[in-house]
Amino acid sequence: MKPVFLPVFLLGLVLPLLLSPALHADVKDVRVWQSPDKTRLVFDLSSPAEHKIFTLSNPDRVVIDLADSKVLNDLAKVDLQSTSIRGIRSGKRNGNDVRIVLDVTEPLNPKSFPLAPNNVYANHRLVVDLEREVGAQIVAPVKKADIYTDNKRDIIIAIDAGHGGEDPGAIGHGRIYEKKVVLAISKELQRLLIAEHGFHPFMVRTGDYYIGLRERTEKARKANADFLVSIHADAFKHPSAHGSSVFVLSERGATSEAARWLADKENESDLIGGVSLEDKEDHLAMTLLDLSMTAKRNSSVKLGTHILDNIGNVSRLHKNHVEEAAFVVLKAPDMPALLVETGFISNPDEARKLGTSSYQKKMARAIFAGITGYFREHPPRGTLLAAQKGSAPVFNTYVIRSGDTLSDIAVKNGVAINELRRVNELKNDQLRIGQRIKIPNT
Repeated sequence: MKPVFLPVFLLGLVLPLLLSPALHADVKDVRVWQSPDKTRLVFDLSSPAEHKIFTLSNPDRVVIDLADSKVLNDLAKVDLQSTSIRGIRSGKRNGNDVRIVLDVTEPLNPKSFPLAPNNVYANHRLVVDLEREVGAQIVAPVKKADIYTDNKRDIIIAIDAGHGGEDPGAIGHGRIYEKKVVLAISKELQRLLIAEHGFHPFMVRTGDYYIGLRERTEKARKANADFLVSIHADAFKHPSAHGSSVFVLSERGATSEAARWLADKENESDLIGGVSLEDKEDHLAMTLLDLSMTAKRNSSVKLGTHILDNIGNVSRLHKNHVEEAAFVVLKAPDMPALLVETGFISNPDEARKLGTSSYQKKMARAIFAGITGYFREHPPRGTLLAAQKGSAPVFNTYVIRSGDTLSDIAVKNGVAINELRRVNELKNDQLRIGQRIKIPNT
């Protein structure tokens, strides 16, 4: 084999890389965030680090080994109050490595991933999530006894305060954090709904911790929410941008999400109004999901208009109509959902307002008035408000056309297929052209 000679200018680049020592990944700081289902630790590092993580029992511990590292701060000073961690300690291992041991209060399943620096955090980070075992997680947030009066249920409103924990959201004028502002507005909205007859709030995020976007939607679905409102405070590169906005899922976002749900249809029996996708061909299942999401989007737009009308009495509006965007948190085929931007936290005037308790309460009251106003006009069947509105059900009449199926009609009108069978006294799902059926007015 002939020897390979590098040009002099390449030697000048390669030799320093070969001769320079590996970067030390020193631990500069540690932060801990506790949520109902997991504890998150974030290690600020001076550079990326190779790591290994595992658990030990009797007693329960989580061990993190960092290669070629050292700890620069006193781990005993890390605030562990109200978390699943009793203590943190560290020690040298194999000369240059460091071992960090977490003494925990229960068996936990660790997961970890690195994060590169961004415009908020200048350091490399190692994120460690300590998840509670499945049986110990809080899965059923709404109890039946809490929402029923005289066999009629309350309307469940899922309130999602954006961002949280390690994710501060937008940081506005005067170092106002979006995550704090929207949690305060959300808690005030929760208080108002608790006091309102016929409504039951469910808080997706109850404290200062982060929840994944799809996990937020899933929590609302598990709570059997009738509606999800996600509360945020916008930011833009120009401080002159101002005004509140309300967003619904875009048509393009709805179509792509229908395809995603279709891939999981085997696990989503009776997903949309009692219509199971398990026994449907892909093209029919896609059609049903598209129809379902269209019906939910239409409801969302009407609800969003109510909220905008009320917010307009408190704040300037960025747009005077409900806008469209493909926000992940809005992507649920069986639940109306809206994202409310309460204002531009990057605007100095709006940031000052958003940072005050009085303005936060005004904004919460406006969202509350929009939600309750809509549902008093359009209460879901089986709810206390529906019973109070009138015992006699209101029906629309529909004439069956060629190609119609009961599933299509149910999904398009946001009605459970079992309800269509019941009100029309149908023994099966067979329809004939020209047949007239009753559709409950939603």
